[in-house]
Amino acid sequence: MTETGHVDIERDVMEYDVVTVGAGPAGLAFAIRLKQLDPGITVCVIEKASTIGAQILSGAVIETNPLDKLLPAWRDSPPPICVPATDDEFWLLSKTGGRKLPVPPGMNNHGNVIVSLGAMCAWMAPQAEALGVEIYPGFAAAESLHDDDGKVIGVRIGDMGVAKDGSRKPGFTAGIDIRAKVTVLAEGARGHLTKRLIERFKLDANSDPQGYSIGIKELWQVPEDRVSPGRIVHSFGWPADNNTYGGSFLYHLDKGRIALGYVSGLDYSDPDYRPWEAFQQWKNHPMIKPLLEGGSIVSAGARAIVTGGWQSLPKVEMPGALLIGDTAGLLNVPKVKGTHQAIRSGMLAAEHLVASSLIAEGFDAILRDSDAMAELKKVRNIKPGFKRGLWFGMLNAAWETVTGGLSPWTLRNKADWSSPDKLDSHEQPKGDYLDSTPAPRDRLASVYYAATEHDEDQPVHLRVRDTSVCVTRCAEEYGNPCTKFCPAGVYEIVDDQAGKRLQINSANCVHCKTCDIKDPYQIIDWVTPEGGAGPNYQNL
Repeated sequence: MTETGHVDIERDVMEYDVVTVGAGPAGLAFAIRLKQLDPGITVCVIEKASTIGAQILSGAVIETNPLDKLLPAWRDSPPPICVPATDDEFWLLSKTGGRKLPVPPGMNNHGNVIVSLGAMCAWMAPQAEALGVEIYPGFAAAESLHDDDGKVIGVRIGDMGVAKDGSRKPGFTAGIDIRAKVTVLAEGARGHLTKRLIERFKLDANSDPQGYSIGIKELWQVPEDRVSPGRIVHSFGWPADNNTYGGSFLYHLDKGRIALGYVSGLDYSDPDYRPWEAFQQWKNHPMIKPLLEGGSIVSAGARAIVTGGWQSLPKVEMPGALLIGDTAGLLNVPKVKGTHQAIRSGMLAAEHLVASSLIAEGFDAILRDSDAMAELKKVRNIKPGFKRGLWFGMLNAAWETVTGGLSPWTLRNKADWSSPDKLDSHEQPKGDYLDSTPAPRDRLASVYYAATEHDEDQPVHLRVRDTSVCVTRCAEEYGNPCTKFCPAGVYEIVDDQAGKRLQINSANCVHCKTCDIKDPYQIIDWVTPEGGAGPNYQNL
C-alpha cells in the first residue's frame, strides 16, 4: 500500500535491506558506515537531483572530527574545494560601517575547513559506491510505502512523463517501488516525505514546532589579489532591523573565489520582509561591495535551514524508518554548522541498525543520549532569545555561552507560519536601503544562476489547496507574503481579464521549501517534481 492508499498500475520492484532517501552528507555517511560495518547488507541511496550534489547548498565550514572517524584517510585525497580556515571575524553592521566584536566560541573555526558541500557530496558518492552502495540520482521519492499495519516498507519513485493535466505523455514511465526492511530519511530540511510521516506517526507530539531560516548563497569569481584563502567573516545587524533574526557569511576560498550568503530567520514578524532583497542590500555594504566590484557571479541558490534545535527535535524513529541529519533537525545554529551533525547522526544510525539486526526501534533513545544532542542542548536557548529583539538576544547568548547552557529553563519555539503580523497591526519599519548594483539585478536573474530546469508540461509541484484565499484574505491580511519571501519569483498575483488570481511559475522553483514553511494559512504543499528536475548548483 502507498502512503495515499490508492491502488496503482503494475510497477517494477527493487528490494534492498535499506533504502536511503537523499544523497547529502547524512545519507552518504550513513551508507558508507553501514557497509563498513557489514558489507553483506544491501543498501541503495536515491537522490532527486540530476547528479549527486547538484541540489546541495550550504555555507559550508565543517568540523572535521566526524569525517575523520568515517574516512580517516580523507585528507590524502580531499574534496575538490577544501580550504583550511585561517582566521575568523565577527561584525555588528550598521548601514555605513560596523563594529568588530569578539568571535563567539562556537564560531571559532580553528582546525575546520571551508568546502563546497555539493562538491563534497559528489566526492563522497564514489567512495560509497566502492563499498557496494548503489546510488541512483534522478530518483525522486514521491511517496512512502506501508504494509497493512502501517509500517514503512520503502518508497515509490515518482512517475516520469505525466503531463500538466495528469495525462500520460508518449514517453511515460511508471515509477518503481523500492522496498526495504528499513527506510532512512535524509532529505534535508523540510523533506517532502518526512513532513508527511511526521504527521502520520505524530512524531512531533512531544516537541516544539520545528523552526527554519532561509539561506541564500552566491559563489563569485573576483580578482585573486582580493581573496585571502581561509578567511571567514560573519555579521549580523544591518540590513535586518532589531526585531528580525538575520546574518551573513563571507568565506574566502582559493583561486579567486568567494562564497557569500545571507540567512534570514523565518520567524520574522514583518509581513513585507523580503529575504532575497535583504541579501542584495547586504552585498552593497561598504565592507562587501568593493570585494565584488568587477567580479562575476558563478552560481546562486537558496534553501531552508532547520533551526529549531533541541526542543524541536521530533521522535526520530517510526515503524520501519529513521530520520537523520537536517531531516531530524540537528543543525547547531550558534555554530552555523550542521554537516558534522549530519555525518555524526548517519554513522550513529548505521551502527544502531547493524547492532539491532535492522530494527529501527531504539534509535530515538540512542540519538538523544548522544554527543549530537548534548551539543544542541547546550545552545537550545540562544536562537529563541532573539525573538525578544537583537539586544536581549545578544545578552541572552552571552549568558548561555558563559553558563554552557545550564540555565534551568528552556525557551520555547512556535511555528514560523504563525509569526507574521497582519498588515493592520504591524508598524512598518522605515526602509534603510542602499542603491543596489552588484549582480544579479532581480530574482529571475538569480534563478538563471541556479541553472534550474523543470519540464513545464508536468503537474505543478507547488500545490495550493485554495487559491481563492490568495486574492481575498491573504491579500487583505498579509499582502500576499508568498510574493515576497520566495527567492525565485514563483508566486505572482496577476490581474487579467479573469480578474485577480495567483500564478505559480513552478519552473522557477529552486526547491528551498520556504513557501511550505512560511505560508500563514498552511495551504501550500511542496511535493517533489519529476526526478532530475530543479536547480543544478555549481560548487555551492
